[in-house]
Amino acid sequence: MIRAKLVRGEQSTVLELEINGSRANRGRINRSNPVRARDILGICQTVLFAPEDLALVKGDPSNRRRFLDELLVSLVPRHAATRSDYDRVLKQRNALLKSARAGKFTSGHEATLDVWDHHMARAGAELLHARLELVERLRPHLKNAYAQLTDGSKEADAIYRSTIQDLLDDDGAAAPAGFGDEAGVVQSEDLDRLSVDELTARYIQAFALARRRELERGISLVGPHRDELELVLGEAPAKGYASHGETWSMCLSLRLASYYVMLDDARTGGSAPILILDDVFAELDIQRRRKLAAIVSGAEQVLVTAAVEADIPEELDGRRVTVVPGGIDEPESR
Repeated sequence: MIRAKLVRGEQSTVLELEINGSRANRGRINRSNPVRARDILGICQTVLFAPEDLALVKGDPSNRRRFLDELLVSLVPRHAATRSDYDRVLKQRNALLKSARAGKFTSGHEATLDVWDHHMARAGAELLHARLELVERLRPHLKNAYAQLTDGSKEADAIYRSTIQDLLDDDGAAAPAGFGDEAGVVQSEDLDRLSVDELTARYIQAFALARRRELERGISLVGPHRDELELVLGEAPAKGYASHGETWSMCLSLRLASYYVMLDDARTGGSAPILILDDVFAELDIQRRRKLAAIVSGAEQVLVTAAVEADIPEELDGRRVTVVPGGIDEPESR
């Protein structure tokens, strides 16, 4: 059982989360009846920096999609249902396509697939619309954070690439005029002006044009589950071209950008997020340690963990607690 007391102004909230290995996790708010873990999302906003963040740049696209969706849920908890609805529809649609690939597809199945196309188009459009809005909010903060952490010789950026207009099927169909690049993939600049209804219509069109390939492969080839958040340094993609130091700077900049987006919401009535740096300084050179310390020192609340105390920059003054066998040492102030 994990228990925390959150204080916002004069209001305090007690959160309890029970982690279960064999069944669903459960939570309580102010010792109420148990609620689902996702019901407490957004009550305590945090931004975690960890060594595993390297996967945001070096890993496969699913890591970057997860980053966006987790941030979406932190900002707007109802988007947990948006993602859950999409995953449910995707699972059902894939099961139908898989049975078709196994030679069990009938005219009745085709009518059912039409129904699932419409469900998935709507769910996918809602998720895509939310992601596109978030990326546009992240981009200026990402650029500024990267410039603060480096010498500014390269500019960082993020481009959302969607499969929604990947219409190059066996019939050689082309994307509608004004949409898509030569590869049939449309960038966020083309899509972010569209409403959820317009995106839904685009998906229905894309599903129809991709149906033959999807039936042959037995999987859904179009949708947010196959989209990519491309991270760019200068003129080249960060993945595969960035140095180790540049990769770390990009990872840190993404997390800082998410912090600043949350902070923008806090200024309009919420509370500032808590920054958690989990043994991150050990991974950075001295210059990046100092620059990151200078940035996060201005945050309202920062938690830092380190296996070696010397890894923590001197610029980060504050209460220090040392974990020892069986407990902790008395806190020190610096």
